[in-house]
Amino acid sequence: MSGSIRTVALSGLGGVLVAGLVVTAFREDALLVDLAEVSAGTLVITVDAEGETRVRDTYDVNAPITGTLKRLPLEVGDRVHRGKTIVAQVEPAAAPLLDARSRAEAVASLQEAEASLRFAQAEITRTEAEQRFAQTHFDRTKALTETGASSITRLEDASLRLAIAEAAHISAQASLEMARASHERAAAVLIDPEIGASDGMCCVTLYAPADGVVLEQPNASARPVVSGEMLLSIGDPTNLEVVVDLLSADATRLREGAGARLERWGSDAPLDAVVRRLEPTARTVVSALGIEEQRVDVILDITSPEMEWAGLGQGFSVFVRIEEERVDDAVLVPLSALFQQDDRWFTYLDVDGVAVRREIEIGPRDGRWATVQTGLQLNDRVVTHPPDSIAAGRRLAEREAF
Repeated sequence: MSGSIRTVALSGLGGVLVAGLVVTAFREDALLVDLAEVSAGTLVITVDAEGETRVRDTYDVNAPITGTLKRLPLEVGDRVHRGKTIVAQVEPAAAPLLDARSRAEAVASLQEAEASLRFAQAEITRTEAEQRFAQTHFDRTKALTETGASSITRLEDASLRLAIAEAAHISAQASLEMARASHERAAAVLIDPEIGASDGMCCVTLYAPADGVVLEQPNASARPVVSGEMLLSIGDPTNLEVVVDLLSADATRLREGAGARLERWGSDAPLDAVVRRLEPTARTVVSALGIEEQRVDVILDITSPEMEWAGLGQGFSVFVRIEEERVDDAVLVPLSALFQQDDRWFTYLDVDGVAVRREIEIGPRDGRWATVQTGLQLNDRVVTHPPDSIAAGRRLAEREAF
């Protein structure tokens, strides 16, 4: 009897061991995953782009006349003072040399002008004589009229003749002035260039229009210049602004007064800035791929103390993050923990080592974080970058960080 009981007991123990081995063989191992906690914080959504610094107020110095520019006395970076520093000198252009035909025409014009001058002088002599005669006739007629020996009609005729003679003399004087001017102009065409260069007019001297430094100087050499040609540019490098070239679709999401940060400008410490102006007009730009884009300039002012960005200058490159939206005291979940199905958002939670699939609602998000509206609470642990093998109920184990 006791032997049978022992045999049954051994058989039962063996069955339990076999069952345990079967369960162990078919049980899945825990899935190694990366976990992150849902946390509270501030989400700042930004528009990121490359920008460039520029001096806010620049002054171009242009040639006031056509002539020969003397070698500029300044170099880029030299400091100038308004109204005191000489920045350029332009010598008036010399008279051009005349070819044979032009000189013959100029000589003929001079002879014509001389003849007109002589004619005008003769007219002066004639009108003076007529005026004297008219004056004498008027005086005599007036005296006779006072004694009754002449009529009022004859006195009126004498008065009219005197007025006409005086007007003719005035007209002759004007004609003489015009003839003299024409003569001088015709004579000036024949002035030799070497003679014209020694008439006492050396140069037109240009002074700095503002305090600052020389920002640009295309060519410092002496050379011929035309009126209006840009010689150099002056500005104050401590009065900088940042211009950012954005797609018009991105610019419409920004507002004036929005905060911004300047990075990768030559220091690890970012600089603070604020949007001063959104340009109202877009321009069409063809990208490297041949696609037409509408671009808009956004102008920022640097608000960090000047001593922090003393190394910046005209045309320096910066990376700009312009604040589009800010959500304070938000519940944040890593965007890498979310996936979308049928326009709904889901995530996997680690609840006591088991995967739980949870539908959530999210709000504003950037490239790393999303704000949670419903579905998650602070300190919940979510699976980041969930693998395809994960499923609800699957055992989880956190992957060790290296």
